[in-house]
Amino acid sequence: MTISIAITWILFLGLFPIAFFWLRRAWRILVGRDFSEVALKGGVSPADPEKYAPYVAAINLVAGGIVVAVILMIVIGGIAYDIWSAIAGSTIWMKFLADYILRQHAHPMWGKKKQAASKDRL
Repeated sequence: MTISIAITWILFLGLFPIAFFWLRRAWRILVGRDFSEVALKGGVSPADPEKYAPYVAAINLVAGGIVVAVILMIVIGGIAYDIWSAIAGSTIWMKFLADYILRQHAHPMWGKKKQAASKDRL
């Protein structure tokens, strides 16, 4: 067994828990109405997590669906390694970036400074 085969298997097997956790998070938000993991920044929820819940659910649902589709295409055998690894890698990075952007939007810096300044005046 060469190192490239081992890395290919590690990447392929890693797609299963990634898809599971992302789809489970979407399920918890949409069906279970659990907003405890919505846009956390430093372990703290935003002021109104229910406002951002549909966006977080959509990000997780789309990313998890793409990963499941990649897994199915690999198992069926209709996709080359270069293509599925590029799709999987791009999906993982785009999901992380989308989560980061949403998290930054849910915890605005300017709102905290404004609130702190108004509290100092009192």
